[in-house]
Amino acid sequence: MNIIRARQEFSRSKKIYDKALLRFEGTQGWDVYNCSIPFEWKGKSYIFGRVERREDFANSTSWLFEKTGNDTYRPVPGSAILPLEDPFIQVIHGELILGGTHVRKSQGEIDELRAYFYRGTSPEWLTHFTCGPANMKDVRLVELADGRIGVFSRPRNEEIEARYGSGAMVGFAVIDTVDQLNAQVIENARYIEGLFGKGEWGGCNQCYLLKDGRIGVIGHRSYKQLDSDGVELQSYVNISFIFDYKTFAVSDLKIIGDKPSYPDTEHMLDYLKDCAFTSGIVMHEDGRADLYSGLGDVTEGRITIDAPFGELL
Repeated sequence: MNIIRARQEFSRSKKIYDKALLRFEGTQGWDVYNCSIPFEWKGKSYIFGRVERREDFANSTSWLFEKTGNDTYRPVPGSAILPLEDPFIQVIHGELILGGTHVRKSQGEIDELRAYFYRGTSPEWLTHFTCGPANMKDVRLVELADGRIGVFSRPRNEEIEARYGSGAMVGFAVIDTVDQLNAQVIENARYIEGLFGKGEWGGCNQCYLLKDGRIGVIGHRSYKQLDSDGVELQSYVNISFIFDYKTFAVSDLKIIGDKPSYPDTEHMLDYLKDCAFTSGIVMHEDGRADLYSGLGDVTEGRITIDAPFGELL
């Protein structure tokens, strides 16, 4: 469905049961946004967050925070500060895998982006072990039912736009262990068609093994539009879909959140005022889920919604 019509339908039918902005203690003068999902590890609750001064865009690091109360976190003393944007966390074969985007600059200008990956058994200190292809963001992993690992890629370039009409594609590959994860595997991932329309782009943010063996994906879908003041917005919405990696079929693609779904907040730049960059979901026992998202490149929000994958997760 066309993104504009899909968003109009979402606005008419959405159910938001609760909403909040996350609070990060001890970060005065810094924005924290585009976080990982909250996660439990050895009896404690954590989240990784992208930390940045508002006047110093694309000069981010990722910090580890520990939960101190409802929607409240504080930095973990002594934990590593990593050179990453938009961190994500996944447990693979009992090991923590942290990924994110590393930005390389030359003379103050960005000249390359790469996915960096870290691994270990303590969130406070993880070891860098591999990189993705040059200028590719939003690479994500998930452990499959047979113990192998699914790898989602997100190439975005002019060749893709000329061939498919969308600004980006999502690809998928399978490896046996994280030791096999490298730029070539990610680059050669087979494309999944039908996710994005003409002029759109997007990607995966957090992936979940479903009870029937398929993969539930929480992601983002993006497009440009003019607001009432004539500002060209880069609009990002939260989406979900189910992916059958055996047939490469996509089903139940839908919008599950957008920036107006969350509490009002500021934005870094005018073109980001409609930006909700997805983190992922955390399930409730009552069949609902908390959906987390970066908002306007300045903060992280949470809304409680009906679980996107129903009883499959």
